[in-house]
Amino acid sequence: MLGLFDLTLLWGNLSVSLLVIVAAAGLVPMLSLPQALLAIVVGALAGNLLLGLAGAVGADARVPGMVLLRAPLGRRGSYAPTVLNVAQNLGWSTFELIIISSAAAALSDRVFGFRERWLWALLFGAISLGLGLMGPIGFVRRYLKKFAVWAVAASIAYLTWWVLDKADLHALWRQDGTGGVSLGQGVDLVIASIVSWTPLAADYTRFARGRRSAFFGTGIGYLLPTVWCLGIGTLLVLSRDLSEPTQIPNVVASGSVLAVLALVMLTVDESDEAFADIYSTAVSIQNILPRAPQRLLIAIVAATATAGAIVIDLGNYLTFLFLLGSVFVPLLAVLLADWLMRGAHYAERDIFDGPAVRWERLAAWVVGFAVYQWLSPQGPHWWTSLVEHTSPGHARLTASLPSFAVAFGLTLLAAWIDSRRAATRSRREPLARPR
Repeated sequence: MLGLFDLTLLWGNLSVSLLVIVAAAGLVPMLSLPQALLAIVVGALAGNLLLGLAGAVGADARVPGMVLLRAPLGRRGSYAPTVLNVAQNLGWSTFELIIISSAAAALSDRVFGFRERWLWALLFGAISLGLGLMGPIGFVRRYLKKFAVWAVAASIAYLTWWVLDKADLHALWRQDGTGGVSLGQGVDLVIASIVSWTPLAADYTRFARGRRSAFFGTGIGYLLPTVWCLGIGTLLVLSRDLSEPTQIPNVVASGSVLAVLALVMLTVDESDEAFADIYSTAVSIQNILPRAPQRLLIAIVAATATAGAIVIDLGNYLTFLFLLGSVFVPLLAVLLADWLMRGAHYAERDIFDGPAVRWERLAAWVVGFAVYQWLSPQGPHWWTSLVEHTSPGHARLTASLPSFAVAFGLTLLAAWIDSRRAATRSRREPLARPR
């Protein structure tokens, strides 16, 4: 079992990522530095509260995340988020391997004179596969505690000094944003980067010793490093005039020898995030194909993500983040509301003996998604072109929280109606029995 310290280390390590750092390119220079920092703090607090709650529900139910969704959505109803979660995890693991291989290629170009990004993608894909085969408990105890946590702490400490040493904080603080992104959209971006982990939370917190350790280990463990990494990223983008996420590893690799060493350690640690995405993809698939061997699925997913990292560009990363927020924020609202209405506890029968589909909860999820998209259309160009003319432009405040509130409220209403129906049936049943 994993205790509070284990879970804090796990989620803290997962939150320290080059992809978190490069996400700052979606905040600045469009927002000013004070606005970006405000968006980071507000979004991180909101997102990690939701992530901690998702972890607590997972520790209560003791089943993987997609199996857990059978309780609010029904067995077949859980297949819809399962397919989406598999898609997002494949996307994340591919993005992770792209950024890892880009960083490694920048390093090898400086030291050895060759880039060969595809070769680094193959290497780190193999490392992620090995970590995935360890499983969560083996990963924490055999890899994270013994090596990764120390490497990431040292790399982040030096990288922080290196960024601050090159930044004119006074001038950056007074610099205006260029526009194009509102404060509310900045908050949504931060929330989306965190909430994308909520469908995976139960995959790891089902091994927790209790709900309290799962809530605090997940929520607090992911909170502080996320704020720190996004803060570093904003200063790095502003002080180095970067415009593309993949430029960040190249800039760090061009620094001092110690900066290069920090990037090496951070690049190796990045495999942890790829491990989590690959492992959770395999576990999610088992919700639909329970007899499929987990180790075989892990190998297939790792191979697919590695191939994607070789042929795909990172250009749509930020659009991908916003789209995930519109899907998984209202889904989490449905799960939390249903769990609370059952007394903040899921029994085995709630998960495995329910109806095939709970249409009212599915409808609440869809309506929450529609509210998010109405306030802030996200996704491919053909979709945003279709729906953005309906948007009232209120997303300056945030689209995540209204989407969550609507889905949460509709699920509470559906649960209340179900309870009234059950009470009515129980009163009528004795009258229907023969004397």
